[in-house]
Order: sequence, then C-alpha cells, then structure tokens
Amino acid sequence: MNNSNSQTAYGVFKPVGHVLASFPSERDARSAVEALKTAGFPDVAYYAADEVLERAERDIRNAGVLANIGQELNLVKQQRDLAEQGHPFVSVLAPADDAARRAAGIVARYNADRAQKFGRLIIEELIEPGTGERQAKESPDTGLDPQTHSG
Repeated sequence: MNNSNSQTAYGVFKPVGHVLASFPSERDARSAVEALKTAGFPDVAYYAADEVLERAERDIRNAGVLANIGQELNLVKQQRDLAEQGHPFVSVLAPADDAARRAAGIVARYNADRAQKFGRLIIEELIEPGTGERQAKESPDTGLDPQTHSG
C-alpha cells in the first residue's frame, strides 16, 4: 500500500480524503474497482490481502504513542484482522462528502464488509459491518473502540 507521509498519522496508515473498503473476495473487490472507475472516480486502487497484512503488521510495530489516542491504531488492527481472513481492500479518492457517500453506495453493492472515509480528524464508518447500512452515529457498535476484538 502507498506508504507516503501524506497517508500516515502517528506512524500508521491514514489515507485522508479516501474511502477505504474491504471485501470478502477478490472478485467483489475487483468488480467494485471497475464500477468506481465507470462511475467517474479517477483514483481507485486495489490492495491484495497479503499486501494489507504486511503494511498493517509494520504499522502496528512502528506506531507512535499518539496513535493509541485516536482510532488510527484500532483501524489498522481491524484491517490486519480482515486481511488475515483474506479480505482485499479498495481505496478511492473521495474527499467531498457526496463523493464519499456515492463511493460507499457503489462498494456496498459489491458486498463490502466495511467502508470508511478518512478525514483529517474524523474517520467515518459509511456502512455498518455486515449490514451494508450507513452508520447513524459514533457508537461502540462501530468496532472502533479498544474493547473490540481489534483493540
């Protein structure tokens, strides 16, 4: 995955301005990539599970102390857990809220497990894990808290 400084916070992956989605299969993820490109999203990337796993393990080892304050480290652990199960990921540049929601709608049609919009300060869950429904508000049910499996 892209390791540029513009996509990290406190030593862990944080693609600000992007929607990052995970999928149960390579077929679903690659179909979502094509649908996103067809819908006019110019910056779409596919990441195989082994690539995500390698980056996540490196980020967890190298995370700064401040990564524990926000949700960045929890999200990287969540990504690691999904990658260990073989889930590939798709990243799409969608900095505006309407573009992020449009991208989330597209990835949900292709069975996305999760879709998260990475802002500078807030990481928004765009679909609920396993339901395809949009998150209503921040809550422990989002799986971002330290008490969850990934935390």
